[in-house]
Amino acid sequence: MTFETGSLVRTRGREWVVQPDSTDDFLVLRALGGRAEETTAVYLPLERDDVTSATFALPTGDDLGDARSAGMLRDAAMLTARATTGPFRSLGRIAVEPRPYQLVPLLMALKLDPVRLLIADDVGIGKTIEAALVARELLDRGEITRISVLCPPHLAEQWRDELAERFHIAAELVLPSTVRKLERGLRLGESVFDRHPFTIVSLDYIKSERHRDEFLRGAPELVIVDEAHTCADPGTVGRSSQHQRHRLLRDLARDPTRNLLLVTATPHSGNEHAFRSLLSLLEPAFAQLPEDLSGQHNQQARRALARHFVQRKRGDIRSYMDAATPFPERDDADVPYTLSPEYKGLFEKVLAYARETLDTGDGSHRQRVRWWSMLALLRALASSPAAAASTLRNRAVVSETESAAEADELGRRTVLDQVDDETNEGIDVTPGSQETDDDASNHRKRLLAYAREADALGGEHDNKLSTVIKLVKDLVKDGYAPIVFCRFIPTAEYVADALRGAMNGVDVAAVTGRLVPEEREARILDLAKSEKRVLVATDCLSEGVNLQAAFDAVIHYDLSWNPTRHEQREGRVDRYGQPQPKVLMRTMYGTDNQIDGIVLDVLIRKHKTIRTSLGISVPVPAQSDELIEAIFEGLLLRGLDRGHAQQAALFDDLDEYIKPKAADLGRKWDAAADRERRSRTVFAQESLKPDEVMRELTAAQTALGGKHLLERFLTTAVRAHKGIATPTRHGALDLDLSSAPTALKDAIHAEHTRMRARLGPPTRPGETLLTRTHPFTEALATYVLDAALDEHLESTAKRAGVMRTHAVEVRTTLLLARFRYHLTTTHAGRTWQTLAEDIALLAYQGATESATWLEEDATAALLAATPGGNIDPGQARDYHQRFLDGANAINPHLNDTAEAHAQALLEAHRRVREAARAKGLRYQVEPLLPVDILGVYTYLPA
Repeated sequence: MTFETGSLVRTRGREWVVQPDSTDDFLVLRALGGRAEETTAVYLPLERDDVTSATFALPTGDDLGDARSAGMLRDAAMLTARATTGPFRSLGRIAVEPRPYQLVPLLMALKLDPVRLLIADDVGIGKTIEAALVARELLDRGEITRISVLCPPHLAEQWRDELAERFHIAAELVLPSTVRKLERGLRLGESVFDRHPFTIVSLDYIKSERHRDEFLRGAPELVIVDEAHTCADPGTVGRSSQHQRHRLLRDLARDPTRNLLLVTATPHSGNEHAFRSLLSLLEPAFAQLPEDLSGQHNQQARRALARHFVQRKRGDIRSYMDAATPFPERDDADVPYTLSPEYKGLFEKVLAYARETLDTGDGSHRQRVRWWSMLALLRALASSPAAAASTLRNRAVVSETESAAEADELGRRTVLDQVDDETNEGIDVTPGSQETDDDASNHRKRLLAYAREADALGGEHDNKLSTVIKLVKDLVKDGYAPIVFCRFIPTAEYVADALRGAMNGVDVAAVTGRLVPEEREARILDLAKSEKRVLVATDCLSEGVNLQAAFDAVIHYDLSWNPTRHEQREGRVDRYGQPQPKVLMRTMYGTDNQIDGIVLDVLIRKHKTIRTSLGISVPVPAQSDELIEAIFEGLLLRGLDRGHAQQAALFDDLDEYIKPKAADLGRKWDAAADRERRSRTVFAQESLKPDEVMRELTAAQTALGGKHLLERFLTTAVRAHKGIATPTRHGALDLDLSSAPTALKDAIHAEHTRMRARLGPPTRPGETLLTRTHPFTEALATYVLDAALDEHLESTAKRAGVMRTHAVEVRTTLLLARFRYHLTTTHAGRTWQTLAEDIALLAYQGATESATWLEEDATAALLAATPGGNIDPGQARDYHQRFLDGANAINPHLNDTAEAHAQALLEAHRRVREAARAKGLRYQVEPLLPVDILGVYTYLPA
């Protein structure tokens, strides 16, 4: 016997639904009313006699209950539905309720075939969720079966956790540390990407010549690229890491069927060629787009690009479609400090040594090594005595280079704060200043002597440290949990030790590049449990890591020489999901350190001014590195032509030397901001219209029930099972099921017996975010539904009821129905089938033989009806029996309703995949009859 997909069968003592992957001999079954993991396989030649067709029985007179039990069953049925019939197949499977603005990239993606999209929303808006939504939707539509996320290695674990916890996609990490284990047991010729359908891959690992070809051979139908700006073609000659990454993506994009999602908050680095190279991955013709797209003659080009490119600032989405998305307010301030006499004395000695060491700048390899060594030393000395001592004692990394050009490339990467590489690993290591390990070297002896002086500068001789201790104490006293960002590992550890010694009852933890990513995450999670906490971190945490749940203030202990890095640091706490209404940003700088002043004025403040004016960041032009080098050129090389008596001032007359270069940088930056402003103006008219999003959002919310359904079910079901559900004054919900039946406690697991829950972000420390797919919600809803449908179990939710009420004037019957459909998709010569389910309320007045059916609003109102009089149990049974006796009379209407719902489902799928339909993507929807009647409730006039 052949069992059709979606049909009901009975085996192993319960009913099951046949799933789409079944064959004539092999059935894949999901338990009726069960979760996705309650799936099994049956080999018919072995169990054929034990598998029989089943029908969904109507509720008997033994199933009678009250209005509360009717509503609880309906809510449980809706919450356990996963393959819903809304316009988006995925929303019933995910553990997050997308904000309306987060549906815009999804709708844009579903109008493309293949999907080629650049998601460039602002920091903290939720680009990961937007990309994962597209991936989950394509999976649930059956249009793809495999996914790879390419990302910097330090973000791999975060992507894995995000996909698993929020989107129920279990992905394997493909990193140098994991790949050998993944390769065990592979068949001859089989790759990791053939064996594992979902992978998160280190860009640093996969871009190499050794691994890229294997990935290209087995790459999946959808590739997501995080921090995509690191994969732009810089337009320079060479074989740098960025060239390798761009070549990999270019080759992936050559497959015309490949779906590609590029994700970055900084798509435009100020390099037009690099930006066009990113756009060309979406559509090759975009490489030739003009720099200025304004004007009527460029309208077609704007429209073409707008189909693939989405970029919103916070102001665009804060009240998108009247749905408030709370972002915290920012409190910014600068915190000055001065060098102590002892610290300034060492600074002057080191500066004099640097000037003495450097020659007139002949550009030789040796000269460039010394140049970068001295810059590294001055940078470390400005950071902390600990960083200075480490740099003074260690060999300079640039000393390992073989040419002046190589020394310059490595020097800029390790001394300046470039952020165009794909990884933050190693960014916080002190770069060293010694040219040689020769103990007899006079230079080495002097550097070691300076190191001993640096060792003595801690504590009372370090005004910068004293300033941060007072600042942190004040913030903690005011209830804040700050992150102190430092440039170097020794500085972070030095600051953390000092804070521990100065603050009683406050937990202080340091997270640096010494820890592998897993250890960093564990240390942060452990620190988040403390009521009073301070995190000291290096820039290994400045990018991609979300810390808003546990921290709400950022202190820049060391100025970054790239304002993008400052923004990345602040974006760890200033983002959607921050529970505090205000976040604090404090920037420390030395008033007698003119380098700090110039960096602050020319770079950091300029960046903030443009961001405040425009609403999004405009990256600093590439010439910023030239400005930083010019600062040091003025500081070091100008002193070579002057007498030592004139060098007493630490930063004498540096302003006049730098002003022309700073002014030139400012002009170029303003021009870039103006171009960005014009670009946003011309693209604003091409964005997806809000009414399109609202229509699909309303349909999705109707299918899923929304947050109010979840709150109603949790409160009712917990209390119905001898539990406690108490709202808190902060809008959370305290749940306690410690007195619930043993079977229910076993289902929800011990750790969920008591919790403080919140039904939407942002959560506070100690709260659990409950969604429709959270294990607690799934377990409770499944327990309620299974108990109600199993005639051998006692359930608090009843499938039938009879009630007298003032809500009706004639006898009215409410049906809780479940519709099931085959959704058949044909695309690119392939046809596949998925199963969709929908829970609906139907109601009619009068007897079944002459039923008058009610409109949707009047039907839904019946759930709010309250008892208006007693009814004898025998009379209640009699009324329910009348329904059973005439139930066949309503089958034609149920079948017509199923057909109408099927047509609406078909139209929804066509609507959201409108553009792709023209390329041969077709849908067919067939209702599976008869309709399942989960519940029957009769209302009698009081």
